[in-house]
Amino acid sequence: MTLLVVGASGFLGAEVCRQAVAAGRRVVGTYHSNPNAAPGVEARRLDVTDRAAVRALLTGVRPDAVVATPYRYDDWRVTADGAAHVAYAAAQVGARLVHLSSDALHAGRPTPYRDDDVPTPIHAYGAAKAAAETAVRAIDPAAALVRTSLILGEGSKQIQLCRDALAGRAVLFTDELRCPVDVSDLAAAVLELVSGDHAGLLNVAGPEAVSRAELGLLVARRFGLDTAALKTTTTTAAGPPRPTDVRLDSSRAAGLLRTRLRGVTELLG
Repeated sequence: MTLLVVGASGFLGAEVCRQAVAAGRRVVGTYHSNPNAAPGVEARRLDVTDRAAVRALLTGVRPDAVVATPYRYDDWRVTADGAAHVAYAAAQVGARLVHLSSDALHAGRPTPYRDDDVPTPIHAYGAAKAAAETAVRAIDPAAALVRTSLILGEGSKQIQLCRDALAGRAVLFTDELRCPVDVSDLAAAVLELVSGDHAGLLNVAGPEAVSRAELGLLVARRFGLDTAALKTTTTTAAGPPRPTDVRLDSSRAAGLLRTRLRGVTELLG
């Protein structure tokens, strides 16, 4: 199998590449500005906002499957338009597509979100992720769309944010609940979906919900850090609207996949 990972220089993309290479697959990974690729990966520069370039790359590589992980928090063209370009090109060459989405497209509510709950975005990034899902589902109904949460692991931005808050350089929210997932667990689940035939939305996140502030305390305990300087606040006090309680119900994924999605207490305990 030839696997194309769009966004291979990102945190999740790099782990998908590493596991796919270890499994003996030919892996082509794209990057935008950072050419560093995992060993064994054929690195190709790609601007996902350039529809013709995306089409040319997929036509040349002819992958059996595509994992699409690219996003840029403040760039609609990358997050939404780029997803549509990749989906269109993948459909043209007949490649299996697994698209990575986010819990950030939900506004928050007291009960967990199911796989097929409609997006309720309250900020630009969430709206871009919702638009990306709409495009992918319209272009390729057979694609798998993975909604996930905060991604943890060595080198994770989420772990670094907690470290910064514990040092007084950042702020963590006490009322924003998420379901963190380990990057290796998520990558393994994605590769299972690559080899399978699941179509449509699927929540793939950890089974345990914590607030960002609670995550900071777990990081402190895991790495023996002092909590005296930990800075916290609420989403209301922070100003612009943010998703609050965005727990994902991943029970369907737990029954569908062999990969065990570990909870945050186990990961950082």
